[in-house]
Amino acid sequence: MKIFNYLLTIFTALFLYSCVDNDPVIEELPNPDIAFNYSVIDAEYQIDYYVGANIEFVSTSVAAGQCTWDFGDGTLATGETVTHKYKKAGTYTVKLTIADAGYQSKPILISDIKPIVSPNKTGLIEVISTSVGFNVELPNPEKLTEEYHWIFPEGTLDAAGKPIATFDGKDPGNVTFSNVGSQVVTLQVKLGGRQLEDGVIKVPVAYNLAVPTLYYAVKGGNIMALKLANNPPSGMKINPFDMGTKSGQHPLNILFNDTSLYVLDCGRQFTYVDDKDGNLGDGRIIVMSKDGAKVETMMTNTGAAFNDPYYGYIEGGQLYFSDRNTGLSTIGLKERNKTLNRTDYPYYVQNATLGYYGQGLSYGAMNACFGKINGVWYWCKTYNGNGIFRFTDADILKIAITGNGVLPTSGIALESMTPKSFVWDAKNSLVYFTLYDTGYEGLYRCTLAQLNEIGSNKEKLVPYRLKLANGKTVTPVTETGKGEGSTGEFIAICQLALDENDGCVYFGLRSGDAAVKSGLMRYNPASGFIEYVIEGVDVYGVAVNKTKSKLF
Repeated sequence: MKIFNYLLTIFTALFLYSCVDNDPVIEELPNPDIAFNYSVIDAEYQIDYYVGANIEFVSTSVAAGQCTWDFGDGTLATGETVTHKYKKAGTYTVKLTIADAGYQSKPILISDIKPIVSPNKTGLIEVISTSVGFNVELPNPEKLTEEYHWIFPEGTLDAAGKPIATFDGKDPGNVTFSNVGSQVVTLQVKLGGRQLEDGVIKVPVAYNLAVPTLYYAVKGGNIMALKLANNPPSGMKINPFDMGTKSGQHPLNILFNDTSLYVLDCGRQFTYVDDKDGNLGDGRIIVMSKDGAKVETMMTNTGAAFNDPYYGYIEGGQLYFSDRNTGLSTIGLKERNKTLNRTDYPYYVQNATLGYYGQGLSYGAMNACFGKINGVWYWCKTYNGNGIFRFTDADILKIAITGNGVLPTSGIALESMTPKSFVWDAKNSLVYFTLYDTGYEGLYRCTLAQLNEIGSNKEKLVPYRLKLANGKTVTPVTETGKGEGSTGEFIAICQLALDENDGCVYFGLRSGDAAVKSGLMRYNPASGFIEYVIEGVDVYGVAVNKTKSKLF
């Protein structure tokens, strides 16, 4: 009997459940018959949605009924036309609901108030001699009290010629700058007692003489420009200009030509990665005007990671660029917004289209800097065939080989060594190059005849090794985990750049010697030593605009 009652209970429960209305709840959707617009109705800043601005919301709905507004910040209002002020910056969702008809919603972006600072002078602002004042635009729709506090960089002088570090008030008057480069002026403002985001302006202060310009790519930062003033007046600092353009992820080479800077960024995956699907490429080449005002994309890679642009060379209206370890390709200097593919941009030369293949070069020989000297290609290789492999255009084979080719007559320089970068000083017939070989790391300078004489004998390198004034050499970091990359692809000195005007050679050093700081450096033939230009900065590519100017 107990079992019967138990089964009866279950049956009854199932029957009752089956009689319940289980139709799904229909989701409430926006009604197209409900619509609204909004706009700022203050006398000033009518197109700007700032904190504190009076914003009018107007229902333009077909549906009729009581209008209820939810402004997304916890406040409500009723009526066909309402006004509202937002107290904090952010993106809000405004919802209009009409009784018995439904709702409609829209996003609104509210910007915080920030002082906008600009110089009151157009044209060249020259160190020491040019005075400049500042225009300030401060949206203040609620007419709140305003408090201004200016902070000036070192070496700023007021209208009376006295040093000025700070100033309280809206107008500090005209000032002059005693140092070259991007001079950062900061304006701090309190509005109704509330501290706003700082207004910052970087004033480009020119040198008072026409000199060349050095561009360099900062790791994790921007492209910078530095006036190459060798003998500035006592007390004057030559600071860099921040060009406002990101350096990229791994801009191993930058090249200056005519009036533009070409930045070759090999992307995030510059070292080995198992890219079996061939879609990890993210490198690109960008073109920046010499003053930084215009930045364009020349080429983007979206295919294999190892096809990203690593190193480059410009000649005859063409940019030659290498991938990680296979070959060199070309693109016209005027081309823009292109996507890298081997149909449109085939290899100009590959490892396997030279007689060196199987006789010095092996599969996947790692690329480094390359270029021409006296019509002969110099191609640095740092793994699976080390040295500078030299050849002419006539040596390039039309069909790839696997060995037994004819060796180019130019031959291999620094055979079995790891030359990462080089630059040719045609005026003085000298070649500069860097090596990573343990015990022989550093920067070298010699003639082409001396380069040939070195051959594969590292002991013959010693007379040509360049040093700092304290007798130290520059030792690029080559320890995995302390630098970037691994065997054959360390990038602690990834490019050399020559100033043809005075023969100085510039480079970025990621130092492997605790006694030598990393930084932007140069070899100065006038002093005969390697010198610091800027200590403590991590630099990738470097390039010189040899045309002299006060600014750019």
